[in-house]
Amino acid sequence: MKIYVASSWREDRQPIVVAQLREAGHDVYDFRNPEEGNHGFAWSAIDPDWMSWTSSDFVEALSHPAAEEGFRLDFCAMQWCDVCLLVCPMTPGRSSHLELGWCAGAGKFSIVLLQPGQRPELMYKMADLVTPHLSAVLATLTWPGALERPISPFGPKGEVLGADGMPFPVDAIDVDLPHVKP
Repeated sequence: MKIYVASSWREDRQPIVVAQLREAGHDVYDFRNPEEGNHGFAWSAIDPDWMSWTSSDFVEALSHPAAEEGFRLDFCAMQWCDVCLLVCPMTPGRSSHLELGWCAGAGKFSIVLLQPGQRPELMYKMADLVTPHLSAVLATLTWPGALERPISPFGPKGEVLGADGMPFPVDAIDVDLPHVKP
C-alpha cells in the first residue's frame, strides 16, 4: 500500500514508524527524506531566524522557492497515497493535522496513531482507525479489503485480527515506541 506518514519534525517515533511500515512491505512517503538527496523542507532553509518572523514575513516566505518545492513534494505524495497515517506528536503539529484532514476529506483511508497520554480530539472521529498501537495499524493494513469501508480488523472482544481472521497478541508484535515529552 502507498502510505503518507503525517507527523512533526519534533516526533521521534516518525522514523521508527516509517521503518516498520517499509519492513512490512509498504511504499511509504517520508517527509524527512522525500527523494534521493533531499532531507525535507525546513523553514530554516529560508531564514535561520525564522522563529522571529512576523505574520507578513511568514506569508511572504510561503512563496519562497524552497517552500514551494517542499509543498509540491508533500502535496503530490498526499494525492498519491492510499492511506494517510498521522503519527501524533506530543506537541500537535499544524501541518500534520492539515494533511490528515485533507486526506480524510479526499476519501483516503485515514489512521491516527496516538501518543501515550494523548489529549482527546473530537475530530479524530473522521479517521477510519484511531489507535495507540502500531501493531493495530500494521494488522489493519494487512486486512483483506482494508481500504473498503466499513472495516473491522478487530474481533468481538476488541482483539486485533490477522489477515487470516485469527487473533494474534498485540503485545507480541507491538513496537515499543519511545514516549516523547514536550
